[in-house]
Amino acid sequence: MSLVRVLFYLMSFIAIASALYAASTKNLVRSIFVFFVTLFALAGLYVLALADFVAVTQVVIYVGGILVLILFAFMLSGKETLDVMQQQKGKFLSLAKLPAILLSVAFFIVLINVIIKADADNLTWVKDAINLKNTIAPNDVMIDNIGVNLMTRYLLPFEAISILLLMALVGAAHLSRKEGSKA
Repeated sequence: MSLVRVLFYLMSFIAIASALYAASTKNLVRSIFVFFVTLFALAGLYVLALADFVAVTQVVIYVGGILVLILFAFMLSGKETLDVMQQQKGKFLSLAKLPAILLSVAFFIVLINVIIKADADNLTWVKDAINLKNTIAPNDVMIDNIGVNLMTRYLLPFEAISILLLMALVGAAHLSRKEGSKA
């Protein structure tokens, strides 16, 4: 077994285990920090898939931006709200959660079915790419191509997304603001 395969299995296990722990724990602080581990494991999987730009984007945007925003929202939440959330008594598996569990199981069955029937080694577009030598080698530089496309061909969607993210940040700041007393 090669080192890349061992790293893939290790990163996959870390990502899946930490995501399951983050979703199932009652402690919000631990959940946030374990989510941090999940996002870094996903960035490691992107590096193994030779998607360096996506890995760096994962770290910068999700770990550096979204996770910090979640931490600030947690810190700015009132103690009463956090106490109510942690006092909720409920089992991990209950009758009230049955529709969500059934939907999750159905999606999992569909995912496994697609993976089994896909036969990725015999796809025509993969064979054509290999025959035409249209593959990505580990020493290829893809970031230059992505940067040129972002600043020329996709400039308008890039700017629209940045404005959308700015609006979300302003909205989050407005929602987390403490209301003054209205005497």
